[in-house]
Amino acid sequence: MTLLLTVFAAVIVTACWYFRRNDDMCLGVLVFMYWGASLMWLVDAVFEYAELGAKYFQPEVNDMINDAFLGLSVIALGLVIWLIRLLIKDPKGTIRTALQKG
Repeated sequence: MTLLLTVFAAVIVTACWYFRRNDDMCLGVLVFMYWGASLMWLVDAVFEYAELGAKYFQPEVNDMINDAFLGLSVIALGLVIWLIRLLIKDPKGTIRTALQKG
């Protein structure tokens, strides 16, 4: 479940990054974070399948819920890190302008 959620997030952000011609919102950072997380969960899935065998494809409901919460937490943490980086970089100068006015 974590793998599916992070892959979906990575595909959506990659499409947004691709169709947006300039990277003024630093979407490239978010793309790399989500694809890195997807790669990490893929390696985890391969090793877990090697350990469990066919039982890997028959998870219990509690395990699926825990994995879903973990996947959503990873997506949320990636968004928070991206937002902090975006606020620090301030590509359009809106924060700088607001601070100079006040």
